[in-house]
Order: sequence, then C-alpha cells, then structure tokens
Amino acid sequence: MLERFHVPTDKAIFIKPDEIKKVVYKLFIKLGLSSEHSNNISDVLTYADKRGIDSHGVSNMLRMYVKSFIEAKNNNTGNGLKIDPKWKIVRDFGAISTIDGDGGLGCAIAPYAMKEAINKAKKFGIGSVTLFNSGHFGAAAYYANMAVEENMIGLATTGGGIGVVPTFSSEKIVGLNPLAFGVPTKENPPFIFDASMSSVAGNKIELAKRLGVDVMPGWISDKDGVPIMKDSQIPSYDNPNDKPGILPLGGTREIGSHKGFGLAVILEILCGGLSNNGLGPFRKKNTAHHFTVYNIEAFGDLNEFTNDVDQYLSKIKNSKPAPGFEEVLYAGLPENNEEKERSEKGIPYHPEVVEWFRSITSELSVDFNF
Repeated sequence: MLERFHVPTDKAIFIKPDEIKKVVYKLFIKLGLSSEHSNNISDVLTYADKRGIDSHGVSNMLRMYVKSFIEAKNNNTGNGLKIDPKWKIVRDFGAISTIDGDGGLGCAIAPYAMKEAINKAKKFGIGSVTLFNSGHFGAAAYYANMAVEENMIGLATTGGGIGVVPTFSSEKIVGLNPLAFGVPTKENPPFIFDASMSSVAGNKIELAKRLGVDVMPGWISDKDGVPIMKDSQIPSYDNPNDKPGILPLGGTREIGSHKGFGLAVILEILCGGLSNNGLGPFRKKNTAHHFTVYNIEAFGDLNEFTNDVDQYLSKIKNSKPAPGFEEVLYAGLPENNEEKERSEKGIPYHPEVVEWFRSITSELSVDFNF
C-alpha cells in the first residue's frame, strides 16, 4: 500500500491479528450470525489487515458490515443483507457451478464458492463458480490464496461498486471490479496479484478522506468527468451519490484508461453476466462474484511448474533497480513482508478506528481492552 495510506506510527495503536480477529468474530456472533459465517468474515477481514490491505480490512469495511447487519436485525433494509442466508447451488454442470447467495454478505458466503471451485478443480482439472445475490466479499486476494494453499492457481473477481467513469464519459456506470490471481511457489513467497480495474480502489478514497491526505493525479474526475491531473483533496460531499467519479486503470486515454475500462467490463461479464445477475447499473440482486481454479497437476508436473515460477520470480526481484529505487518487487512480496512484520508487532490502527471499536463493543457488550 502507498505510504500516504499508512497510519502514522506515532498515532497508531497496535493490536495483534489473533486478538482483533477474536473481537470481530464476537461482534458478528452478537449480531446474530452463525459461528461459521462469523469466522469466515473475521478471517477475511484480518487477512487483509495482516497483509497491509488496509482498505479492505477492519478499519474500512467492518463498520459498514456492522451497520448493515444492525439495520437488518431491526427489520430495516440493511442494504438487502440477510443475517442467516441459505445459500444454494442452483446450477451444476461438470466443472462449473452457479450459487445463489440468498442475500448474504460476500465474505460470509464466498469462501464456500471458492471451496467449491477448488473441489471441482481436483476432480476435473479446472473449477469455475459464479456467486450472485451476495454482498461485498472483502479482499479478492483472500480467495486466490485459498487455491494457492492447495498448490493450485486461483482467480477471483467481483462486481465492485459502481463508481468508475468510462473513458470519455461523465457518468459513473462501471464497477471498480477487482481481480486477484494467485500462483503457488516452492521457495519464494507466492505470487498474489490483487487490484481493481480502476485507477485506485474505491475504499482508498474513503481512507484518504479519513487520513486527510491528497489523492494522486489521474485517480478521480471532476463532476463533468474530466480527469483531475494534480494532487488534490477529495471534493467534499454529503450525499454518497455525489462522490467524485473514479477513473479507470490508466487514468486518461493517453496513458491507457481504455484498457482498464475494457478489463472492468470483461470482469463484469464474468461475474454478473454468467450468473444472469445483470451488468453494471442493471445488476438485479446485490452483486456477483466469479472464481476459477486451475489444478496445475492436470496440466503438467507441479514440481517443475513451481521451480519455473521460482526461477522467474527470483529473476524479477533480483533485477537491477532503476535509479532512485532500492528493490524490485513482484505482486505478493510486499504483502508477505507486511504480514511478517504485523504478525510480530501487531496491526497499526488509527485512533479513530479504535475509538469506534470501543463504542460498538460497548453497545454490543463485547470485551475490547485496547
């Protein structure tokens, strides 16, 4: 994660991953979720925090999830989320399945979908699963890593929030649509790529707003869809619909925003199209996700494959840095380093986040002694 998004060390309150996971688990139990679903959600959130993916961890996503479940518990909409969803496989065709999430939170249900894809890959060599009628599923890398832990290649993508303006457009009609791709290794940390097809993850806009830092050139547009090409504060807004438009990956047409825009549409089709859940602003039931797993041993020798990947990744990280840079990194390496440090020192939380924890744990009678 870029330095501007890190909580300043002199302000941070450090909490060990296992300790914060226990608190998060208990919060969802208090809200009426099952033990299994509570464990899934707390695991997805703390995975993100351990790996330095703060935009998708406890700091940013937990309060949104909690708010939705409190509303659901009080018989309000809760963004359409159900506390006790009864997900089911509605179509099964060899190596392919489609799952109806029954309005459950994505990170409660999506681990089952990825397990289904893994099981099919073990049987057929490849497994591909779509999950629709489901909420936000957290960090896509979590699901790619599930396949990596089985010595398989994992792909996970989701229909992100509709907040991106297409190239040359002034309207927010494209999802942020992140893609994660995980590859197992033998000696090096696994290759785990996770990025939205927008110039910046939508949650990082909220993170920048909380930390009071500028957004970079080419991240957002003005109200007319014109790319803002200078460091700037996020324009103020009261209505969430008035959030600035996020630019596609690439920022401007000259730098390649049409590529990010095109990739976002492709992922929308894999998620919402294949599951018949609708595309972009025409999504029908919540959002949809897509998971594909490749069984390496069905294609060739696993040992040779991981040796080849290690050789390539070693070449990348040992290549000569450009002037002004200390090292060359591949996707998954910075997160691996962050996980080692945070597992030892704890996860750095902003005081405002910890204060929110104190408030919500007090409200729900959950112990929180930090």
